[in-house]
Amino acid sequence: MHRSATPDVVVVGAGMVGAACAEALSAAGVRVLVIDRDGPAAGTTASGEGNVLVSDKEPGPELELAVASRAEWETVRGRLPEWVADVEWEAKGGVVVATGDPEPLTAFAAKQRAAGVSARVITPAEVFDLEPLVTPRVTVGVHYPDDAQVQPVLAATALLAAVRERGGEVRSGVTALGIRQSRGRVVGVDTSDGDIACGAVLNACGPWAGAFSAAAGAPIEVLPRRGMILVTAPLPECVRHKVYDADYVGAVGSGDADLQTSTVVESTRAGTVLIGSSRERIGFDEAVRVRVLRELARKAVGLFPFLGDVPVMRTYGGFRPYAPDHLPVIGADPRVLGLWHATGHEGAGIGLAPSTGRLITEQFLGLTPHVDPSPFRVDRRAVIAA
Repeated sequence: MHRSATPDVVVVGAGMVGAACAEALSAAGVRVLVIDRDGPAAGTTASGEGNVLVSDKEPGPELELAVASRAEWETVRGRLPEWVADVEWEAKGGVVVATGDPEPLTAFAAKQRAAGVSARVITPAEVFDLEPLVTPRVTVGVHYPDDAQVQPVLAATALLAAVRERGGEVRSGVTALGIRQSRGRVVGVDTSDGDIACGAVLNACGPWAGAFSAAAGAPIEVLPRRGMILVTAPLPECVRHKVYDADYVGAVGSGDADLQTSTVVESTRAGTVLIGSSRERIGFDEAVRVRVLRELARKAVGLFPFLGDVPVMRTYGGFRPYAPDHLPVIGADPRVLGLWHATGHEGAGIGLAPSTGRLITEQFLGLTPHVDPSPFRVDRRAVIAA
């Protein structure tokens, strides 16, 4: 089998974050090899909704990364080869609604506006203009025009196609087993396909990043957090935006291991309606829990009553990479020269991937970073395992 020249960087993980990092590195002229034990977008990426959100984040480092990444999505999409450029990008905007006390949602929106996010408080009548089928129990809404959606599998595979077009390589069915070091720095990766010499390794293994980091001798604390989604049969246009209830923001930011559900409803280009979302830390347990699905359905009908008469075609779930302080891990590992990490994005990886790739590339090449990288550093207390 033909093997290309020794790569500068081996990216371990061909999901959305790994693909975005590989694409950004290759666009800057770095020789990249991507390996994955399964294949492109086969893990967490395939089990996501494709959210590109600024609406669900408290002011702080993650929101700054999200705002930068929303803009970076435009740049990255412009670099895609024409034959894979249609990744079902929809700048549909988001609508967040409250059905009880409006004050918490309006206060949250005010904090976001102060941080530079476009967040317009709208009346119930304005909510109904945007979403005619939403529940009449709405007391207030917030419109976020910058929220968007992308088809995550198409996006990840398109990014990897760009890597290949620039001379990079993507190998499926190759499991990374550890790294090889010489004098404290990376010189290769041990894999199920033999040793691969390289100058650096990027751990983009998503919820499995903790296991790979331990195998590499530099453990980080990244845990799986499971989420489930319901998919309806195809429908005529019925949900125009990404619509979710005000509880979603609290669920995103919670560290509780127990089941949490909040309502997120949106249409896809194929006409199906995606219904989420759930969060629970149960390890890598893949068992389908009917109570979780029932709770998602109940809350979705509460937000959009017409869904009570719509059949659910299928359901799927996946594991998201959870860091204890709710911030991604992006950057070089100070314990092993040449080991890098890009993980811990939990459910925001699709939206945050372009800026994550850019930030990794900037740091790898010694360029001025476009956002402050320090909140995401590897050697912070919440992430470095004892």
